[in-house]
Amino acid sequence: MLGHVVIDGVDVPEEGGEGVDHIGELLSRVSQGDEAAFARLYDLLSPRVFGLILRVLVDRSQSEEVLQEVFLELWQSAAKFAPNKGQGRSWVLTIAHRRAVDRVRSAQASADRDVRVGFRDMEVAHDGVAEQVELRIEGQRVAQALETLPDAQREAITLAYYGGYSQSEIAALVGAPLGTIKTRMRDGLTRLRGELGVTT
Repeated sequence: MLGHVVIDGVDVPEEGGEGVDHIGELLSRVSQGDEAAFARLYDLLSPRVFGLILRVLVDRSQSEEVLQEVFLELWQSAAKFAPNKGQGRSWVLTIAHRRAVDRVRSAQASADRDVRVGFRDMEVAHDGVAEQVELRIEGQRVAQALETLPDAQREAITLAYYGGYSQSEIAALVGAPLGTIKTRMRDGLTRLRGELGVTT
């Protein structure tokens, strides 16, 4: 059974709910300066958001910094959420993913210098350093490729691979049939493979 929380006299379910975007409702209240709604939003989504960021950045301390940046942006920009363009949860996860990728890009020049020094001074660690840089570059390519997908396909893939949701959970979140979600993910992944030049 779904839990509920009362925010300023309004009963807001914690998770799920058919056809109702509860995260979107919280974002609407946050846009009006509702601190209790913001605290609830943080409690509900910070574990998912942190996990997403950590997958991109790997570094835990940087991930914690970006987590705070994401929720600061949500507090300041909640009014930009457009309910007619998707679910609140996927909007938040998209912001988090973009923030994480931005952090990777902004640190890339410094990382490149560190890698060059690492190649000279720590030959034993060479393979590990090269692999980490390769993973970060690949993460950027995937993020850029995701931006080329139609909104519905990008939303489904973002929720699955960055949010950790099953196809059934995604269907419930976005209010679409399970078969539709499977089709969106299949078609979206096919397009992603094309964008990334993957032929297998």
